[in-house]
Amino acid sequence: MESVYIHIPFCRNICTYCDFCKMYYNSTWISKYLKSLKNEIEDSYHNELIKTIYIGGGTPSCLATQDLLELFEIIKIFNLHENVEFTFECNLSDINENLLVLLKQNKVNRLSIGIQSFNNEKLEFMNRLANLEDAMHKISLCRRLGFNNINIDLIYGIPNENIKVLKQDLKSIIKLKPDHISTYSLIMEDNTLYGISKINGISDDLDLKMYKMIKKYLKKYKYIHYEISNFALKGKESLHNINYWKNNEYYGFGLGAHGFVLGFRYENTRSLTNYLKGEYRLKQNIISKKENMENELMLGLRLINGINIKEFYKKFNINIQEVFDFNEVIKNKEIIYKKGYIFIPDDKLYIMNEILIKLL
Repeated sequence: MESVYIHIPFCRNICTYCDFCKMYYNSTWISKYLKSLKNEIEDSYHNELIKTIYIGGGTPSCLATQDLLELFEIIKIFNLHENVEFTFECNLSDINENLLVLLKQNKVNRLSIGIQSFNNEKLEFMNRLANLEDAMHKISLCRRLGFNNINIDLIYGIPNENIKVLKQDLKSIIKLKPDHISTYSLIMEDNTLYGISKINGISDDLDLKMYKMIKKYLKKYKYIHYEISNFALKGKESLHNINYWKNNEYYGFGLGAHGFVLGFRYENTRSLTNYLKGEYRLKQNIISKKENMENELMLGLRLINGINIKEFYKKFNINIQEVFDFNEVIKNKEIIYKKGYIFIPDDKLYIMNEILIKLL
């Protein structure tokens, strides 16, 4: 185990598209939550050397200074590598000098800022706020205080969005000169405000056009497309997320968190009442070798470089070609085998799910 995810479920407002475990900010519950979080970590963590840590949510940056200090005291439990990648999610509106200094003092060295869009109609639909001038000021402040690894999230495919709106969002984000950009096509999840509304999304054809435009546009500005939805300047790829995509084990702590530890995949409860009582796990299942190899395939093919065949054999003691039948997909050029890797070619990434169905 080299990675830790910690979930902070509190938010000042609820976005219409968000499917993550979240609740409105309530100072009464935060201290109780952090005490339970500490207990969960002490119960489960076995002093491994941690190379990546990610604090997500929810909105971790909405916590008050005293709560953040308590959170960082909890994180001292971990045996952190001297070059740990330490990511902290922020809302743009929460960023100020006091917050950034506190994060820097506690070894945070990567920020993930959930801007999503600068278009007023998109922001209203998502129940979010963002302003380019404010963003440029805040990102400049982050740089001055020593944060040299900044991710920005972009959501596209909002109902009634068009190519022109998306291109303007991309132009605005490029002005901020982020090190990493995560792009997400809006998905209508059932248990979100958007899903409940039953509003129709954009067409598949338009979604594909948007995806292709994003890839082409960001390539022009030297962003490396290293995973289906993620782009980074050279050397700024997310090590934490790569650990997920390589199907390696990791700890997940907090309400609704997921983890993969000692062959077990688990999901934590989404009930705050149960979590505060120390009833952390909602469910956990031991993963069979077959399931684990299928996960290796599904996750690894998200990476543009794909799956290293020698690493697959080293992990499972069997050749990947003996597990999955690649004949049809290789013949159709939906999977490429080259220099010891299998991967989905660039022009087929959008139909990854169809390819996986054939293989599984």
